[in-house]
Amino acid sequence: MPTPNLLVICGIALLVVFFVLTFLAAVMRGLMILFPQPDELADGIEPAVVAAITQAVTTAYPGTRVTGIEEVR
Repeated sequence: MPTPNLLVICGIALLVVFFVLTFLAAVMRGLMILFPQPDELADGIEPAVVAAITQAVTTAYPGTRVTGIEEVR
């Protein structure tokens, strides 16, 4: 029985990985269509992000207070 060529094995493995990733991308796209992001989360800054920024600023500069946060796009 002849032994398979290493280059052929690597090529087949690469194609299998490509098809698996394509399938997962299609599944993710379908989920994003079925369950769209709510509008209130798309426009505003989440409370967890505000808390993290506030804690990081007070840790870096003790005694300071965050009065406003703006998102720059």
